[in-house]
Amino acid sequence: MSQSKINSEETTLLWHIEKIIYAADGCELKNEFFVENKIHLGFVSDMCQITTFQALLFALFVNESDSGIIGISDISKYLKCKKISLMNHLSDFDELENRKFIRCCRSDGSVNYRVPKEVVVAVTKNRLYLPPATTNLSVIQIFEIVENIFNLREKTEMSYESMKFELEEIIENNLNLLFCKGVKRYTNNTSNFILLMLFCHLYINNDDDSVGFHDFNEIVESKYMMRSIKASFTYKSNSLIVDKLIEPVFESGFENLEYYHLTDKAKEELLSELNLVENTKIDIKDVINSASIAVKKLIYNPREREQVDTLTSLLKPDNFITVQQKLADNKMRKGFACLFYGPPGTGKTETVYQIARLAGRNVFMVDISQTKSKWFGESEKKIKEIFNKYKTLVKNESLTPILLFNEADAVIGKRKDSGSGAVSQTENAIQNIILQEMENLEGIMIATTNLTQNLDNAFDRRFLYKIEFNIPSALARSEIWKVMIPSICDSDAEVLSKDYDFSGGQIENIARKYLVEGILSGVKPTLNSLHSICQSEILTKTGTYGRIGYIGR
Repeated sequence: MSQSKINSEETTLLWHIEKIIYAADGCELKNEFFVENKIHLGFVSDMCQITTFQALLFALFVNESDSGIIGISDISKYLKCKKISLMNHLSDFDELENRKFIRCCRSDGSVNYRVPKEVVVAVTKNRLYLPPATTNLSVIQIFEIVENIFNLREKTEMSYESMKFELEEIIENNLNLLFCKGVKRYTNNTSNFILLMLFCHLYINNDDDSVGFHDFNEIVESKYMMRSIKASFTYKSNSLIVDKLIEPVFESGFENLEYYHLTDKAKEELLSELNLVENTKIDIKDVINSASIAVKKLIYNPREREQVDTLTSLLKPDNFITVQQKLADNKMRKGFACLFYGPPGTGKTETVYQIARLAGRNVFMVDISQTKSKWFGESEKKIKEIFNKYKTLVKNESLTPILLFNEADAVIGKRKDSGSGAVSQTENAIQNIILQEMENLEGIMIATTNLTQNLDNAFDRRFLYKIEFNIPSALARSEIWKVMIPSICDSDAEVLSKDYDFSGGQIENIARKYLVEGILSGVKPTLNSLHSICQSEILTKTGTYGRIGYIGR
């Protein structure tokens, strides 16, 4: 080997550690060892900025770095000294741990050590290992460090006090970030501070939005602390719950008091810097732009007209903002849930569209059939996702859109006996989720239904506005005939309105057939032709009308 190669090796940290290891084997910690290896120990001491004895320990740990865990007894055997001799130097072990050159696992009364991989890498590259900086961090960098801290705590390689200190250091050193400001503002004691950091860590790093008490067990200081936390969560007295940062997981329609997650408020206030998008991809076909809704004249009975006009006025932008503010000032719910009910074809859905057009509000249409799944628990997730998407729309659009549950009979009907099977349990769970979301609604929800006699009482109470759409009166039907077929004279419209007790949807259906017949024949249909079309619309001799062929609006 050339002299230059030898000189190059002699300047590396790894080379000096190797010399220390050979000399320390069976040295019994005698003074002669320290005298004879002064140069090697001094090199490691100076480069790593530690004492001579700490340099010996560090060399021994690096040598055993592939062993996983290293105990004091392993070191004493190598040195051929009594364990008591090493126990006199526990402060040196602690200093290496504080410098993060080693990690200590204290579990079940035993103490073991390991060397982190990044420390070994630094040694092989002949450089001093420096822990990651804790200042001028981005939120992403903070969560990378926080993940490592909690992982070490779970492995019992970090004490509760060390975990607390390192987490607090990160927050205090980065108060320019909204996340750090928010965490400090909302946590008034150590346990809640660490819990909030844990919830955020699990949500961001593990994509875990359902945190159980077993997750707390890994990081708390004592069983007493665990009992105290559990009690405060169960009785909802914990400030994180009171401040609406944490809430129970809603499962199968009920609160699960064993599992909790971050609220939408917490995600918005604490994690906005991460620009998270959670289940908010919205298909453009599900959103109807108010500007694209065609003008359509609707004919109502007097009572319906009055109620529709009132609701339309309320949803005009200026009025809506004023009313919502007044409700908030009086500690009342700000959301508006409305029910349009009545027979098929009476104009319920079209009324929603025309109100949206006049108020300038887009419509988020819910396809009820898409919420049903054969897989257990999937239907509940789909319903929850609908409301998450709607909340995103409310947040991002300048005017609060309308959430439309069209033909909502399947999800707002009377609840089934829970013992009647899995399907009934799923339907009840879906209803409980909708009821809970209606309680927390801050936007506008309109549900339409034909089967009002099947409406569950719990939903009835939650609809602020309920508008009944009836079969139009003879006078209203006459107006509808003239709107649908402009060429018809007043007397013919009156005759048709008296002869046929049709809904607006049925009259529209007849008008379309009337138009098609004229196009195909090239001749304007007569009144007799119109009567013939009306007769074909009647499905029974008794004059009772079913749902087949109806517009359903």
